[in-house]
Amino acid sequence: MKFGMNLLLWTGDLHDGMLPVLESLKAMGYDGVELPIFDDDVQKYDAWGRRLDDLGLQRTAVTVRGVEDNPISPEAEVRAAGVAKTCRVLDCCAAAGAELLVGPYHSALGHFSGQGPTEDEWNWGVESMRQVAEHAGQVGVTLGVECLNRFECYLLNTHAEATRFARQVDHPRCRVMYDTFHSHIEEKNIPAAIRDCGDLLCHVHISENDRSTPGKGNVRWNRNFKTLSEVEYDGWLMIEAFGLALPELAAATKIWRRMFDSEEQLARDGLAFMKKQVDKHWG
Repeated sequence: MKFGMNLLLWTGDLHDGMLPVLESLKAMGYDGVELPIFDDDVQKYDAWGRRLDDLGLQRTAVTVRGVEDNPISPEAEVRAAGVAKTCRVLDCCAAAGAELLVGPYHSALGHFSGQGPTEDEWNWGVESMRQVAEHAGQVGVTLGVECLNRFECYLLNTHAEATRFARQVDHPRCRVMYDTFHSHIEEKNIPAAIRDCGDLLCHVHISENDRSTPGKGNVRWNRNFKTLSEVEYDGWLMIEAFGLALPELAAATKIWRRMFDSEEQLARDGLAFMKKQVDKHWG
């Protein structure tokens, strides 16, 4: 098992001010970090890849799509922009040495039509993701398709839907990730949700029901970890938590108040919690 921390708790962009944070995460015992990639500066991520190598931190990456580059837009040029943007992010992943790209890049984050996905939108999404997966194969990065709760997107809301979507994409580089926060909202049966995507599962976000310190809220952790062990998951357990550091994420994450003592406290306690659960359920 590998233990990681999503850097969106601190920043939406890598900069020199993050070096002390990265050094601290390494000293705590983290194996790696999840990099937010919202631009396409390949040279920048190549340089950060070398820095992370020097620190001994592995990495995955996360990105999103918006209305202007929505892969399920009725406008072909907008869908094409979405494919092109995610492919450029994949180039940045390869430059940084990120083995996996996760996040809601299957459709626009926070954008709604007032109804569920149409057949056309589903098919446009599959076709767009298939093109992205082809590029992912060329640069050696795996896609982890992420479903989001119904308040953040409408294309994929359950892990069964995400799995059906990935199966239709039908590419070895297109797989599925599992997120405890979204599962807590949308799934009626946690073990079934994990088993739905078990054979395609490539990544796990450990996220509390209020997006703060894992283990301090209401997520059904025993069911989550027990079932992950039963499907023999052995990849990243990546904490995804949000605070007040990124005002631009407030609209999507709905974080208006501070729910932990400090980012360092959350990272330290979260890592201890994950390791305790792994010891308990994987033995």
